Amino acid sequence: MDITIYTTPTCGYCHLAKDYLRQRGIQFTEYDVSIDRAAAEEMVRRSGQMGVPVIVIGDDVIVGFDRARLDRLLDSGGDSQRPRFGLKIADASKTAPRLGLAPVFGALVGGVAPGSIGERAGIQAGDIITELNMRPIHSAGDLESAIAALTSGQRATIVLIRGQQTLKSEVVV
Repeated sequence: MDITIYTTPTCGYCHLAKDYLRQRGIQFTEYDVSIDRAAAEEMVRRSGQMGVPVIVIGDDVIVGFDRARLDRLLDSGGDSQRPRFGLKIADASKTAPRLGLAPVFGALVGGVAPGSIGERAGIQAGDIITELNMRPIHSAGDLESAIAALTSGQRATIVLIRGQQTLKSEVVV
């Protein structure tokens, strides 16, 4: 899968997009449009936009860091055996204090897709996942990496915090 990302050094969303792709182990070609005029013209021709980041996956163009769309495109072009938990997640250490919760490391669940592996595991919005198959989860990126290492049919053991309780759940992915 051929992935190109057009960026500038001062763009925060560009850094987020590149970090996200690296966390998923995705190779990409980067063009800094602030110094590469030809790349900037190509970006505008492909996207119709002058803002960055612009991420091109095959024939699909994503303007901005649209993580949900990026996931859909990457997952559809990747290994179909890779399980999807159907969770919307964020770094608990950054998000929990804003929600009035005690600071904690883990992946804060913002939503669970109906019929997903996450729903079958009993995960709910507001849960903080701290461990997957004995692998510590300190951030959303850690959870994404741990899920990416799973294969269909494998049993997953999830440790999470719900309110004042620490719970454990098992599900076959």
